[in-house]
Amino acid sequence: MTFRMMLAAGLALALAGCSTTGGSMAVSKPSALQTRWAGQSAGVFFAKFGPPINDEDVGGDTVYTWRGGFKTRSVPAAYDKTADGKRGKQIRPARTDYLRCEVRITVSDNYTIRDIKPVFDKKLDDGRTWCEEFLAGN
Repeated sequence: MTFRMMLAAGLALALAGCSTTGGSMAVSKPSALQTRWAGQSAGVFFAKFGPPINDEDVGGDTVYTWRGGFKTRSVPAAYDKTADGKRGKQIRPARTDYLRCEVRITVSDNYTIRDIKPVFDKKLDDGRTWCEEFLAGN
């Protein structure tokens, strides 16, 4: 019994040391997905990109999981330039990217998108992400 009490006390102390900090209160700029889809009808989104793979009730909202945008693309190798303008040493090998997008869409009771967040995304070479290009592309 004493061992169990000591173990429980040790566990309680270990858990008491765990905490999270609030971080900064700086307001971040909304993502391209948020700007494009917040306030829009979820029906428009699903009509354009296909049905969700999952849904769950969270409070008064419904959270949908959507997956799509599957694409395979080849990225050529990059080479350094020599002084005379010819192709020099290889600085990045060629690769194949397998792209897909998965987002969680929070929808209010009137079927309006309140929030959209990427769950699985890939950063592209130009700084954007695949979900931003595929779902909020220009």
